[in-house]
Amino acid sequence: MSGRKSQKGASSRGLRLIQYGAAIVGVLLVGVWFTAWVHGNVMSRRDLVRFETARTARAAHVEVVPMAQAEAVPGAPVDTSLWADGRIEEYRESLLHDFGVPLAVMRIRKLEIEVPVLPGTDDLTLNRGVGWIEGTAAPGTDGNCAVAGHRDGFFRRLKDIELGDAIEVETLDGSQTYVVDDLTIVDPSNVSVLADRDLPSVTLVTCYPFYFVGSAPRRFIVRASVSSRPPSGPAEESAHQNTELSGIENQKASLNPVISTRPLEGQL
Repeated sequence: MSGRKSQKGASSRGLRLIQYGAAIVGVLLVGVWFTAWVHGNVMSRRDLVRFETARTARAAHVEVVPMAQAEAVPGAPVDTSLWADGRIEEYRESLLHDFGVPLAVMRIRKLEIEVPVLPGTDDLTLNRGVGWIEGTAAPGTDGNCAVAGHRDGFFRRLKDIELGDAIEVETLDGSQTYVVDDLTIVDPSNVSVLADRDLPSVTLVTCYPFYFVGSAPRRFIVRASVSSRPPSGPAEESAHQNTELSGIENQKASLNPVISTRPLEGQL
């Protein structure tokens, strides 16, 4: 009888040890997850904080070390709730790379878009932010500044943009607001949308349809200029807005595009 009690006691102690071990492992895993979550949120704001630091320093005529890291990162982390799973993962991987101070920060407040504008349209750049298309006007200057972004990432919310919406572009030298005056869909070979317009403008480029499975066949183009005004009525609006834009919100398939470095012919 005493042998059985001893066996029972040993089993009970063994079970308790296993339970304690599992609890410790669980606490460690939660700690690792929390550390990764904090790191991701802080890193997701790094480019915007660097830009604001550089802009403030420029205004105060103070020199700032470009690679300096911000100690505190204000603001909410990037909202990836509408993004494709693959794009979220690639965005997180891009946070390990240092891009320096962005060329500009673009904001479309109605759509809750705030994103760094980085030079180039390669894979890594467009995973981290949106990319200035080389050969077009630089952000904040006269001419037509063209910017590319992923339809399943930062530019996903462009599916809801409308004529008359405001696009803010802030550079180290100041801020300019543009008003959307044209929405259209073009073939990838159509680069005429990148040409200069009568007024200083910005042109946003992404693939279309937004929820197309595979390589999207067309390009969604948003054009805005500094002194545009929204159309005055339905007739004028229909003259500016491509009829193919109707029904965008009804497309619900997922996608996972692959980018090329060519501005309109690549997958965005």
